[in-house]
Amino acid sequence: GNANMAKVRGLEAMWGNVAGTAFTKKTQLIFSRTQWLKGTGTDIFAFGLTQRVGESGVIGLQVMSMSFGEIMVTTGDSPDGGLGTYKPGLMNFAVSYAKAFSNSIYGGIVVKFISESISDVNAFGMAIDAGIQYVTGENDQMAFGVALKNVGPQMRFSGDGLSFKDIITMKGIDQGYTFNQRSQAYEIPTMLTIGAAYDFLFGGDYSMTIAGTFISNSFSKDQFAFGLEGNLKNYVLLRAGYTYEQGIWDNIETPENTNLNSGLSLGASIQVPINKEKGTSFGIDYSYRETVSFNGNHSLGIVLNF
Repeated sequence: GNANMAKVRGLEAMWGNVAGTAFTKKTQLIFSRTQWLKGTGTDIFAFGLTQRVGESGVIGLQVMSMSFGEIMVTTGDSPDGGLGTYKPGLMNFAVSYAKAFSNSIYGGIVVKFISESISDVNAFGMAIDAGIQYVTGENDQMAFGVALKNVGPQMRFSGDGLSFKDIITMKGIDQGYTFNQRSQAYEIPTMLTIGAAYDFLFGGDYSMTIAGTFISNSFSKDQFAFGLEGNLKNYVLLRAGYTYEQGIWDNIETPENTNLNSGLSLGASIQVPINKEKGTSFGIDYSYRETVSFNGNHSLGIVLNF
């Protein structure tokens, strides 16, 4: 539920707080599929790679594609369709670089390229994320993190879908013209996160992490996310979180959220070492986020460490 911005590590940190990618030991790959608002037929497919370069640097690559299925074409003259279908598309491509500046301070930056389109209208944009993590304590048990996300210029849709043809009569003669309309530019939703986390160590490779993050959203209410993770010898990890915003508890049947998530999030990971000497491993991740409508968001991922 975005609670672990202070201590998120590895490739998944590229989406949350890019500073955490600096903890990649060698190479990490992730493939994932998300059923977004299960029941709507919307899927998110993602692939990512992080690679250590030099002693303290890590580069990253991430591609995300969102599929909405087929939508019927309708017009003012044919409101019931019958003109075929089209497929909306949304894709993000991102590259990152993170670095360990010391044993305690880690920082990174992401450059994202954004594409949104339908059959005859599209928009293209760019945004930058930046993050920093600070780790302290006798066993690096305490961590703090700050990340600024989606900083970039406005986006604007363009394409043939914004043009129309009309006939204008001039001096008694009908002449056909094509008119091009300009769409309204829109801002990318900037977000600032400030988080902290603490590890409780119990010996025998058992630990528990408690984390909290304040999320300042540019176009929706600010949020507070809290999370808990139990680590069983790095083989099994269990997680639970809750994201609160003002008004979420005012009306249980129709909560006054400004986003689709209703607060609860759950997750689990299973990691199997392939070669302990080389540090290679295989893992499976699952996460669930409860939503106000439909049947929640379900994510399943495969993680490979080399």
